[in-house]
Amino acid sequence: MESTQAGKELYFKRNPIVPRSVRGPFRRFKSGVLWLGFAVYFLLPWLPWQRADAPSQAVMFDIPGRRYLIFDLTVHPQDVFWLAVLLFIAAVLLFFATALVGRAFCGYFCFQTLWTDAFMMLERLFQGERPARLRLLREPWTRREKLLKVGATRLAWGLLAFWTALTFVLYFGHAPTLLRDFFAGDAPAAAYVATLTLSVTTYLAAGVLREHVCAFICPYGRFQGAMYDPETLTVHYDRKRGEGVAGRAAARTGLRLRDERQAAGHGDCIDCGLCVQVCPVGIDIRDGLQYTCISCGLCVDACNSIMRKMGWPTGLVRYDSETNLARPKPAPPRLHWKSLKVMGYGLALVLMTGYLIYDMSHRSGFEHSVQQIRQPLYVTLSDGSIRNRYQIRLTNLSGREQQFTIGARGLPPGALDLGNFEQVTIRNGKSVIVQASVMLPPELAAQTRDFAFVIRSAQGEEVVDPARFFTAH
Repeated sequence: MESTQAGKELYFKRNPIVPRSVRGPFRRFKSGVLWLGFAVYFLLPWLPWQRADAPSQAVMFDIPGRRYLIFDLTVHPQDVFWLAVLLFIAAVLLFFATALVGRAFCGYFCFQTLWTDAFMMLERLFQGERPARLRLLREPWTRREKLLKVGATRLAWGLLAFWTALTFVLYFGHAPTLLRDFFAGDAPAAAYVATLTLSVTTYLAAGVLREHVCAFICPYGRFQGAMYDPETLTVHYDRKRGEGVAGRAAARTGLRLRDERQAAGHGDCIDCGLCVQVCPVGIDIRDGLQYTCISCGLCVDACNSIMRKMGWPTGLVRYDSETNLARPKPAPPRLHWKSLKVMGYGLALVLMTGYLIYDMSHRSGFEHSVQQIRQPLYVTLSDGSIRNRYQIRLTNLSGREQQFTIGARGLPPGALDLGNFEQVTIRNGKSVIVQASVMLPPELAAQTRDFAFVIRSAQGEEVVDPARFFTAH
């Protein structure tokens, strides 16, 4: 019996979080990021971009063509190193931001935050503000009002989740054509499977699980505390100012003026609970720093609105550091970037970003490799001449169809035999393998050891690949 009871204590009943809307600079910033992010995500597949050998779409992941088209940049599988560097930059940027301003990425830029925020907006649109939603939550399902409002909300969630999933699929083909084929039933099966899977997961993550994704599924919420410093700016409650020596108290008769409250030993917190009501993860910031806090700043907007109504200074809940709050008289909050860790993150960001930009801007228009065919290493012909064979692989990365010329340096005229491939035309993103033979009479073969293949593109780019000539001597 005791073990059963102990096991039950490991779990808790989830109470639905019904946030109240709030106005303020942090809410405006969150809304701005939300609408900007949605505009980029949903409109980018429809942005035209002229290309000679691909659909006129700004961003498209051409899987059959083994290339990724991002405006004027064409990324091929050979460029996977760029992805590794980009992931490194993203991770360091996340650590850099966390060391400075806590979980600000979670509060404003995370996909889970953006889509959950959008789902909550739809919930308010159909069900009303927090009191109306709480009343609706308590009503039985037999009430027509609840069926209509909740049904309309869930339908809107489903449509947004479906359009989110379908937009993701549109990045993998020509958007107008793929959209027409999708609704005509002619799209590839992978498009339908991906749309269904992403629709369900988006609906569950943003409409059902919500804060549980941040608290229990996302690993960042668990290890971000290891990146906090006492100087890290994050959302804090000024306990000394809010509690005083007698604790917080409601603004009742005799405690409405600040002087009256201070005389009675009470702080500025009037225990209105608005900071809890606006929190999208349902925490009380007055309980101290918590790993579920996503540093969205909505509680700051809520508390500041109450402080202004009372005629008191704002900032009872604010972005601040533990070090500053521990001082007898806190100074104005500021970023503490002069630490070895923060400067190390910043230096890594600058170096790796600079390297990535340099590597992208100096990428060759084609890739090349020359390999000698070693079985056999050489062949002695009937007239005594020695023949070596080579395999030349060319990959066109220029973004357009291009012609290449292959020659040799360090060989006598006529020694290089390329068949009919002295000039070869290669489509963008495609590869061609050219078989080359070098034949030398015995006297020249004995004197020739090193030579080079010279490959020139129609744009004037030239590379020299060294090679060896082998004989019996």
